[in-house]
Amino acid sequence: MTAIFKREFKSYFATPIGYTVLAAFYFFLSVFFVQIYSAGVPQISWVIMSMSTVAIFVLPVLTMRIISEDRKQKVDQALFTAPVSLTSVVLGKFLAAFAVYAIGFLPTVIFEAILMSNITVNFMSYIYSLLGILLLGACLIAIGMFISSLTESSVISAIITLLINIVILFDFAKLITVPTAENAFGKIWAKLVEWFVWLLEKLSFMTVFQNFGENVFSIADIVYFLSITAVFIFLCVRSLERKRWA
Repeated sequence: MTAIFKREFKSYFATPIGYTVLAAFYFFLSVFFVQIYSAGVPQISWVIMSMSTVAIFVLPVLTMRIISEDRKQKVDQALFTAPVSLTSVVLGKFLAAFAVYAIGFLPTVIFEAILMSNITVNFMSYIYSLLGILLLGACLIAIGMFISSLTESSVISAIITLLINIVILFDFAKLITVPTAENAFGKIWAKLVEWFVWLLEKLSFMTVFQNFGENVFSIADIVYFLSITAVFIFLCVRSLERKRWA
């Protein structure tokens, strides 16, 4: 797994992808920080939470070639016959992408230090929001990897991943109005709609993610993101297993 990680991590900076992703993160982090600093808002968590929208559009670029490029260049055949498990291969690729993503938030450490040198800040608020954005990124990377394992085209992988990111991060529960009714059937239907809205709110990435920005520390939220990440890493491994025996 270590060898795969090193190979993939270096490959991001052997091409413009790694530099493009980091440049995008650093640019928007700087813009958001200037906004809160000039407004006198001592909250780096606001900067970090605002980066969720940027992650939606940037992460598909990071994951689009992570597996599809191997299939296109027939490198996957070597991986299938290598003396390592496919789980190790997938985890190595995942950790490499996640490492690049995490490096994208290094400037927030400097931003927090700047604020701390001038005023008293809530340091745990920074930690919670940073943990939230990293867990959110892990989920999106795992989903992008799975999509990349389904196609040989990096462009198709990026487009599909972007569309999925937009859908799963959009709060559809707000668009649904619970109906009111007097008769028995209408009340049952209203209850079903109300339950469905509640389910959407509980499953919404953004609802869970926003808890971290509100200093609400919950093990359930952490487990939620870790579980989704694990599920899509597992699906990615199964996708490669299917191709190995095809």
